[in-house]
Amino acid sequence: MEGIFITIEGPDGSGKTTQIELLREYLEKKGYDSVVTREPGGTVISEAIREIILNPEYKEMSYMTELLLYAAARAQLVNQIIRPALIEGKAVICDRFVESSAVYQGIGRGLGVSTVYEVNNYALGEVKPKLTIFMDLDAEDGIKRKKNQTELDRMEQEDIEFHKRVVEGYRKLAELYPERIVPIDATLSVEDIHSRIVSEVEKRFFK
Repeated sequence: MEGIFITIEGPDGSGKTTQIELLREYLEKKGYDSVVTREPGGTVISEAIREIILNPEYKEMSYMTELLLYAAARAQLVNQIIRPALIEGKAVICDRFVESSAVYQGIGRGLGVSTVYEVNNYALGEVKPKLTIFMDLDAEDGIKRKKNQTELDRMEQEDIEFHKRVVEGYRKLAELYPERIVPIDATLSVEDIHSRIVSEVEKRFFK
């Protein structure tokens, strides 16, 4: 059985966690051992880097430092978890991946999408998702949902203009890479969103 690698992207508050759990259940019914992980994080080292990146006290962090820390966490996750799981024929679902860096650091921070992909090529090697689901939600709605959920981390505390750039960045990437990045309206019902995700997975992996 060939490994499956799917990433779920979207602004904060777009409902990724719910859809990841439903997708995991669906893939396990298909006979796949599933590995669910997240970015930044997923390993002891990557989680330690996550603590640094998202700490609200580190407001002096430079944008390039931020980009490189995300790439470092990603490199460890790919090497320790994702690549071995794919070799073993498992299904890997990752909550955020390189597209998050492309929009948050590349577009939101203004470092450039090409710069982000170039840096991350070293982190990823040959490991690339075959399908990326983009949970499309306006920035205002996402932040509103998030504020109702929890205390905001360093990235979530950015102003609304930053979060608007992030959402527009995702939409731009979906236009640039339509063969892999699929936008789904995150204001739809949980059931409708899951149904659309399953349809995309079926097309790519279970023809």
